[in-house]
Amino acid sequence: MRYLVSILLILLALPSAAQITHPKASPFSLVEQEVGLSKISVAYSRPAVRGRTIFGQLVPYDRIWRVGANESTKITLDTDMKVLGNSLAKGTYALYAFPQEDKWEIVFHTNTTHWGDGRTAYDPAEDALRVTVIPESIPYFQENFLITFDAMTHNSVEMIWIWEQTKVVIPMTVDTHGAMLSEINKQLQENPTAQTYYEAARYYQEQGMEYPLALDYLNKAIALGGDTYYFYRVKSLVEAALPDYKSAIKSAQKSMALAGIEGKDEFVRMNQENIKNWNTVIKN
Repeated sequence: MRYLVSILLILLALPSAAQITHPKASPFSLVEQEVGLSKISVAYSRPAVRGRTIFGQLVPYDRIWRVGANESTKITLDTDMKVLGNSLAKGTYALYAFPQEDKWEIVFHTNTTHWGDGRTAYDPAEDALRVTVIPESIPYFQENFLITFDAMTHNSVEMIWIWEQTKVVIPMTVDTHGAMLSEINKQLQENPTAQTYYEAARYYQEQGMEYPLALDYLNKAIALGGDTYYFYRVKSLVEAALPDYKSAIKSAQKSMALAGIEGKDEFVRMNQENIKNWNTVIKN
């Protein structure tokens, strides 16, 4: 017994085997994108082409793919969204794909515990959503697999996958407009400030809607908050959209003067350009 205890003590005293941390062949990446008031996050690994043929060989057709490398790719939505018009509840999903030569099936999967593609453990009954997209050939070469976002508006975005010379676009939408209208109504009913009225008016102006209401809100913002270059800047844009170009020019001139006092040269230039354009419209 003493002999065993002595051996154990000797083993415990020995230095532990050295562990070498290797750089990953497919580095981890996290991409986050705001869409209106919402956010999409994608955590994935980025394998490289390294001279190989990717789709149809390294990534076989008609078989599940983890959309990257290492553990499964995860996508997190912080609010309900739609993917190609199909509803998808907020939450975290494993992203999978079933590539084919002429079409891909994209899967948002509720089971996020599988390593990689979970090949034999994958159960289609656990899919939250499956949609079909058409892959595109691109005229340039992408060495490392890339997930990015583009074509953003307040209410929509395209999630884009690019690798080798293949591109996949997945349109997504969110009801930012409905959320904004609810928030505007809530804030205006409580204790609205000059900034409250301005933010509501600016949103309507950006969306190209409710111009008379936006003008009313801007007048209230100026009455409560005083003269500011950005209040008058948005007011000029709303008046031009009504269209009331003479009033728009007066508001732009006011905005330009106030911006000049504060050293906001870019607003001076933008107002000058608008005044020039609106004077041309009046003359014609």
